[in-house]
Amino acid sequence: MKLKFLSGLAFLSISFAAHGQSVTLYGVVDTGVEFVNHVGAASNTLVRMPANSGLAPSRWGLRGVENLGNGLQAIFVLENGFNTRGGDLGQGGRLFGRQSWVGLSGGWGTLSFGRQYTMTTYALVDSEISGPAMYSLGSLDNYLPNARADNSVAYKGRFGPVTVGAMYSFGRDSTGTGNSPGQGTCAGQVAGDFQQCRNISALLRYDTAHFGVTASYEEQRGGQNAVFNFFDGIAPAPLGRNGKDARTQLNAYAKFGAAKIDAGWLGRRVDPGEGGSAAVRSNLYFAGMSYLITPAFEVDGEGFRMINAQHDTRATMAMLRAAYFLSKRTLAYLQCAYLMNSRHAAYSVSTGGPGATPGVGMNQTGAMVGLQHSF
Repeated sequence: MKLKFLSGLAFLSISFAAHGQSVTLYGVVDTGVEFVNHVGAASNTLVRMPANSGLAPSRWGLRGVENLGNGLQAIFVLENGFNTRGGDLGQGGRLFGRQSWVGLSGGWGTLSFGRQYTMTTYALVDSEISGPAMYSLGSLDNYLPNARADNSVAYKGRFGPVTVGAMYSFGRDSTGTGNSPGQGTCAGQVAGDFQQCRNISALLRYDTAHFGVTASYEEQRGGQNAVFNFFDGIAPAPLGRNGKDARTQLNAYAKFGAAKIDAGWLGRRVDPGEGGSAAVRSNLYFAGMSYLITPAFEVDGEGFRMINAQHDTRATMAMLRAAYFLSKRTLAYLQCAYLMNSRHAAYSVSTGGPGATPGVGMNQTGAMVGLQHSF
């Protein structure tokens, strides 16, 4: 779908070549104006330009490829995330906070080293409709659009319709600036403590021209300054060095001409470790549909259901959006969502930065009109 192409990991590019190497400059600039109601205990209304995201997070990057012969290539990606409204850096102020890795690629797959997306991200790309938008899976689990790890070694290969992948991180936050929301600053790579702050993930997917199915698993170990957060209004809690935060995912999609449908489940279990509270589980379900009405106009919608029995927090959210392509690179869009919280929950409808959390038990509406340009 055109919208997914512009808003996912794929990009349009400008390239130059020298001495057998090509370097591609690419990016997305995306922002707009958002309305959110029932903010805080006083149930205030908020109108703002959000700090991050929109239809997709703003970013620019460099991708390089050098042919080494015999089908082998040296590759790298350096990708910066920034907030369009103020021009400030995202990902805790990192220069290349979205991606920063180097690797080798061939017919056998790609082996890469550095700061990279975990396999949780690759399980969602091209399978799930909402993507990293303002109103999406990230509204109920804000880690999902930010699933990255520092100090990582990753492998991913496609063999016919089958894709396999795995990643291992020696310490998921090397700079201590907060790798992803709700994790704290778990640096890892501590001498004599091999497991502290490590991250492992794995992927298995099957894709054809008309449908696909995907499974993934990701496990984060605790450590010094590590925390876990279910983003439901309950305060973050420490994740001890022997604690474990695991997400398991299954999803599927199918295409019928100009239409695409998706459905999936993401289960999470957190064992806080010695001295912590009891284990906490959540189940997040989603299903949606997109339709390209004309080559220039696309609409989509998705429903989400979050259940956390231990916290007694539940939420149901529905999202609708429409995009009009002014050109191959530029689109205008309108997106809106309605979120219903259970009595003890305070999930926020918006992923657009702090300041939009509702009061406990309050429902919330969000709407945004925006403009996106890709290069």
